[in-house]
Amino acid sequence: MSEHPTAALDDVVHQRHRLGVLTVAAEVKRVEFGYLKSTLNLTAGNLSRHITVLEDAGLVVVEKGYDGKRPKTWVSITAAGRHALAVEMSALRALLERHGKSD
Repeated sequence: MSEHPTAALDDVVHQRHRLGVLTVAAEVKRVEFGYLKSTLNLTAGNLSRHITVLEDAGLVVVEKGYDGKRPKTWVSITAAGRHALAVEMSALRALLERHGKSD
């Protein structure tokens, strides 16, 4: 018997805000912190914590710099982050397919 699709879900990736960060970051070369904050409807502190978890896991890199004189923080997904996101999406698709078969 094969393993249930939920076994492939990663707690670091599966948390909804971190999944949001990864999916948005996967759509672009890099994403600005303020954009993530407003798009995901998070406070700066909450978003910062989620980004730190992803960064510690090697799934994103954080770059600090300036846009003119304004300090900015950008987040980019890593190759490991893309892989983790692909595994997560595959597990979610498998769950959807499994659920659809029960109808």
